[in-house]
Amino acid sequence: MTKAKQTLFETVGERIGRRIVSAPRMTIFAGLVLFALTAIGLGSARFSTDYRIFFSKEDPGLAGFETLERTFTKTDNVLFVAKANEGSILTRDGIEALQELTREGWKLPYASRVDSLTSFPRAEADGDSITVRELVTKPAAALSDDELRGVRDAATSEPMLAGSLLARDERTAAVNVTIRLPGKAPEEVTETAEAARRLVAQVRARHPGLDIRPSGMAFMNDAFMQASLRDMGVMMPIMLVVMLAGMALVLRSGLATLSVAAIIAVSAAMSMAAAGWLGYPLTPPSVAAPIIVLTVAVADGVHIVLATMEAMREGRSRREAVVASLSKNLEAITYTWLTTIVGFVCLNYSEAPPVRHLANMTSFGVTVAYLYSFTVLPALLALLPVRAKAEKPTVEGSSPLMERVAGFVVRRRKILMAATAALTVGFGYEASQLETNDQFVRYFDESLPFRKDVDFTMKNLSGIYRLEYLVGSGAPSGIAEPGYLEKLDAFAGWLRAQPEVDHVYGINDVVKRVNQVVEGGRADAYRIPASREAVSEALLVYEMGLPQGLDLTDRVNVDKSAARLTVTVKDVSSKQMTAFASRSEKWLEEHAPRPMWTQATGPVVIFSQLGDRNAKSMVQGDFVSLALISLCMIVVLRSARLGLLSVVPNVVPIVIGYGLWRIGVGQMNIVATVAGSISLGIIVDDTIHFLTRYKAMEAQGLSPEVAMTKTLAHIGPAMLGTSAILVLGFGVLTLSSFQMTSYLGWLSVIIVGVAPLTDLVLAPALVLLLHREPRAVREPVSSPNVDVSTLKAEVT
Repeated sequence: MTKAKQTLFETVGERIGRRIVSAPRMTIFAGLVLFALTAIGLGSARFSTDYRIFFSKEDPGLAGFETLERTFTKTDNVLFVAKANEGSILTRDGIEALQELTREGWKLPYASRVDSLTSFPRAEADGDSITVRELVTKPAAALSDDELRGVRDAATSEPMLAGSLLARDERTAAVNVTIRLPGKAPEEVTETAEAARRLVAQVRARHPGLDIRPSGMAFMNDAFMQASLRDMGVMMPIMLVVMLAGMALVLRSGLATLSVAAIIAVSAAMSMAAAGWLGYPLTPPSVAAPIIVLTVAVADGVHIVLATMEAMREGRSRREAVVASLSKNLEAITYTWLTTIVGFVCLNYSEAPPVRHLANMTSFGVTVAYLYSFTVLPALLALLPVRAKAEKPTVEGSSPLMERVAGFVVRRRKILMAATAALTVGFGYEASQLETNDQFVRYFDESLPFRKDVDFTMKNLSGIYRLEYLVGSGAPSGIAEPGYLEKLDAFAGWLRAQPEVDHVYGINDVVKRVNQVVEGGRADAYRIPASREAVSEALLVYEMGLPQGLDLTDRVNVDKSAARLTVTVKDVSSKQMTAFASRSEKWLEEHAPRPMWTQATGPVVIFSQLGDRNAKSMVQGDFVSLALISLCMIVVLRSARLGLLSVVPNVVPIVIGYGLWRIGVGQMNIVATVAGSISLGIIVDDTIHFLTRYKAMEAQGLSPEVAMTKTLAHIGPAMLGTSAILVLGFGVLTLSSFQMTSYLGWLSVIIVGVAPLTDLVLAPALVLLLHREPRAVREPVSSPNVDVSTLKAEVT
């Protein structure tokens, strides 16, 4: 059975090879046509400018957040933050700058509302009536010294401003522009961000004594696209240089190097084109797909070329050498492609669409590379005058250093396995303590302007993370009930007392402020009125006096049955954010009537929830991936016991990798949780080569110890070289300006770097101690990828 299966792959490989070398130009033309048709998708690929792309349409957190936005107003905004280089922002120069930002903020594309310190609606007593005026009613230059002091006193004494539009140290103030994007084109976000940047440049030039920065959700959305563009512009060229240099070193042939480079470059480009065909928006995680394709696809091409050159050294013609190479390599590259695809396809268990997009784009690109490696690449090798340079002589194709290492591993296998087990348990414990942390602002590298401006805002004004509560009353116009407002105010007071909170703003603050003015400004009158009529009158007076464009629709729903409470929190982790949200929801359940029970929402909340759900989903995906890869290994090795044993040295590097990550970093984000699945499908390739080589040696009648020693001596250098290429490839991802991608790169580098050590130490110990096949069932197993001549070429 084994022989028939091996012969089937060899026969198919030989037939494909002969067809290709008989019509190489037609094969290349067909490959170009397929590429041209697929490349049409590149024209449809679009960069995403909406953080909501990280959530599926079925995401419960996003559904709740969108309900709040439909009830009130969108949370997309541009936030202008101005800080005085010296002294207070409440000077004529500072106020004038804020007035300019307020006035011009209305002119930004898609602006629907502008909230500013200077235009803040302030209720005041005017004889027997109440009026609502802007905090600053005159141009800054026209303010007298007394009026300027009055503005300063009013601003600093207003609870709704402190920690929100005015820093508590009075040096920094803000103007918030609410944006309502039609959502018809990604250019809407860029258009808004560019207009805001121009406005900042103009105001900054007129007020050199101020440091003015733009921020807000519109800029975060724009930053997603900017990070994607930056990564493509930086990582792709570096990756191409690394791959070209690595292949040139291994292949020692310019034409062969260019041939393989053409195949993997086309495969990478087609992975991007797949996004256009499938309607996937390009995001920082998904633009890593071509980088990963370049990394993992190079191995197939290198194997084909090395085997071709070795056959040419044996005296075969170039075309016959190509046929022999395909016959030898088709089985191995098929199985390694299959295990790689399994690892990526199982990423579809992820809760985050960009991760699924990355998985499917990479799977498509790797599949193209697999198909082109035994079609277009052989055609190129058959046509081009590729020459096989003479090898440096080696002893039976093995490395003397690796022979000594192999002897040590075989002799000390029990000690080494015990030590590896102890390390795995220790690092496994550390890995179990890992926490997900998805503070979306920290996704962006500190070198990006958006991240610098956000850090500036959090340092000088307040936190930028906001939680929203849609608090119902249970009846139309129910928000006017004093009992409801008192409970809402008690909730707001509890929130303000929490260490995570910077600022709280709700309709209860407005009612209390108006009531204080009605009762002559007494301090004890800053409270909720005792009657429903007084509450209704206070709200009516306040809303009628609001400037145009500023109303209470962002605080109260249409039938006045619910109100919105906004909480600004400090820079806290996802775990702290989730715990805080749970505490606040529990407080409502314990102290408020059922209609007021609600859940916290907002971008920071739903990102935190997504991280937790994604980690749990990926555990399921990892088990499925592990099961499928185990099945593949059983089929490849023709042994259930050996196939199951082979999984262990591929799981251990993942455990160690996450353990090291826990020690060095301590937390991970959404994409970092999928590094294990990606790595598992890749690192298993070396195990396939290693164990098929061992079975071939054992089938020759050698004792297990001798067979293992020879296997390690022959396969070790090639395994280390392959891992070095993978480390370099994934290392390029660490240069990403987007934390999700860079974390994926670092974790993959660690796991792929540890993998050859476990293959060279743990796998031999496990096989020698736990795997014993009766000699009667041993038979020669031909494996085209583990013959000595090919291994010699790989080592060289």
